[in-house]
Amino acid sequence: MSKTYLLIGGSYGIGSQIIDELPTNSSIFIASRSNEGLAGKNVSHIPFDVLKDDFPLDQLPSVIDGFVYCPGSINLRPFKGLKHEAFTADFSINVMGAVKTLQQLQPLLEASQQASVVLFSTVAVQTGMPFHASVAASKGALEGLGRSLAAEWAPKIRVNVIAPSITDTPLANRFLNNDAKKEKAALRHPLKRIGTTQDVAQLAAFLLLEKSSWMTGQVLGLDGGMSSLNVNG
Repeated sequence: MSKTYLLIGGSYGIGSQIIDELPTNSSIFIASRSNEGLAGKNVSHIPFDVLKDDFPLDQLPSVIDGFVYCPGSINLRPFKGLKHEAFTADFSINVMGAVKTLQQLQPLLEASQQASVVLFSTVAVQTGMPFHASVAASKGALEGLGRSLAAEWAPKIRVNVIAPSITDTPLANRFLNNDAKKEKAALRHPLKRIGTTQDVAQLAAFLLLEKSSWMTGQVLGLDGGMSSLNVNG
């Protein structure tokens, strides 16, 4: 039986890769500001800006089986240089965008026999890192949201959170835009490489599918061992 999935902000990077990891008979909707990266993919695109628009529910079917919230930020700078507006902007995209969209989509998720929601955090929530105050604060709130909704929506809707380390995506390009930066980032991880879009997309697809039907309320570290291993100690 084919399933229906909705990805917010999934037109490139991890979102675009998730499309390729889902079953070929899936009905997939991508809601994003542009359709960049969707050429040749069997998806329906809905123009949507999560910070500005109410979701156009009339462009969706009555049932959503899987939902992925992809928008995020990587705003790294010293705490003393972070203005209040930076915290507000990160919180708006990372948390309030998810809150607003999930509230609107809840009836469609409840209409599924068992729906799955996937959110994205960061390794920097569990592992304190310098210059991550703003993004870690907002993603920490998102992890709390995910666990709370998992409890409130069980057993009808599963909610899990993926917490990756730095991944080679357009969002992270300024930190990985040459071989020297990539090598330096790789060496910080016990597995001595950075994440790929496929690494993250494969886990996201697993969480969306029935293979993970007994998993909810989890924050899953996908970080090359960074959050739990110290191989240099």
